[in-house]
Amino acid sequence: MRHIRESDWKVLRRLHPIALERFCERTLDECVQAATCDGQSAHERYGALYRLIKTRDKTLAAAFNDLRRSTATMTLIALASLDLLTTSELDELTDDTRAAGRRALEPLDT
Repeated sequence: MRHIRESDWKVLRRLHPIALERFCERTLDECVQAATCDGQSAHERYGALYRLIKTRDKTLAAAFNDLRRSTATMTLIALASLDLLTTSELDELTDDTRAAGRRALEPLDT
């Protein structure tokens, strides 16, 4: 993967903790729903909560761990695919970086 421009790297470093907070807030909201689901036993809710946390933890690690300039494009793609960045935040990136992200998120032609 190519290295991104310095200006984009600075934007990503600023947006990274914001996106992490959004991810965690979203996950905690899902946890509340799983823990308070009517019609399920406490054990069923516990199991659902456990599976949810396990899944979200893997997603968090893939999207947020290993922030380096050499992995920055992949990190941006991950954050965008998780819908953790606003349009205005994405607009702060250079055209080249936005285009690379769009190409990576496009479905493959078969």
